[in-house]
Amino acid sequence: MSTVHVLANPAARKGRGAARYAKVLNALRAHGATFVELDASTAEDARAALRTVVSEPDARVVIVGGDGLVHLALQELATTECVLGIIPAGSGNDFAHALGLDRGPLETQVARALDQARSLDAIRAGSTWVASVATVGFAASVNARANALRRPRGGSRYTVATLAVLPHLRAVSLVLELDGEPTPVLTTMLAIANTSYFGGGMAICPDARPDDGLLDVAVIGDVRPLAMLRVFPRVFRGTHITHPQCTMYRAKRIRLLATGTDVWGDGELVGPAPIELEAVTGAIRVAGAPFEGRA
Repeated sequence: MSTVHVLANPAARKGRGAARYAKVLNALRAHGATFVELDASTAEDARAALRTVVSEPDARVVIVGGDGLVHLALQELATTECVLGIIPAGSGNDFAHALGLDRGPLETQVARALDQARSLDAIRAGSTWVASVATVGFAASVNARANALRRPRGGSRYTVATLAVLPHLRAVSLVLELDGEPTPVLTTMLAIANTSYFGGGMAICPDARPDDGLLDVAVIGDVRPLAMLRVFPRVFRGTHITHPQCTMYRAKRIRLLATGTDVWGDGELVGPAPIELEAVTGAIRVAGAPFEGRA
């Protein structure tokens, strides 16, 4: 195996995360992997380091972090031959969870990160790559609020953010152009998904698969805060899709036509609408990913 390049979220190398990070490095040694640690002091440093790595033959990057670090790495690794291994260690690990990469003990997760790679789809949203889910409306507002919170950690941070944003719930009027077919919608929450999960374990598009060349779309209609509070717990189980105010679509290319509306992806700000989103087949090579086709 060629040299493994390890990229860790700085927070994963400090405090309570330091012991786990040390175990990751020890597990890599136990597997006989030769590795170097990349500079991730800032996002700019991390991306610069990744740009150097992807030019190497048989390159492999193993990240120790969450969805934010996956998102950062994707910006440089998409459409290259570089293999991405993922050791979940963030406040949100939805991409890893959707792929089953968070299962088992740490030693098993490290073994997967060194395993053979499969090519999976990614979302190209304007000039930005998205690994999991792009959102508009309520979910986007929750992301923004969650990112501003220092406590609590983990998925509960999204629950706290949800309760803070809920009283300000409002519908957004926009047009979804699905493979060229315009569909006007009035929505409080819209998600465009490559994988099933977002927001710390919410199965917003439970049938989404990152290997079918398509994007799944969930549109929650014009519901009031109390109604949203009732339906929201169902999102964690994926049963919200049977709610009368939820409509599901599937398309390869989507134009989101709106003004004054921000789009978020993987918990990060992508930019304002209007914007085009496309499922790019085989955009990223992920180690240990199990997907081989729609069941």
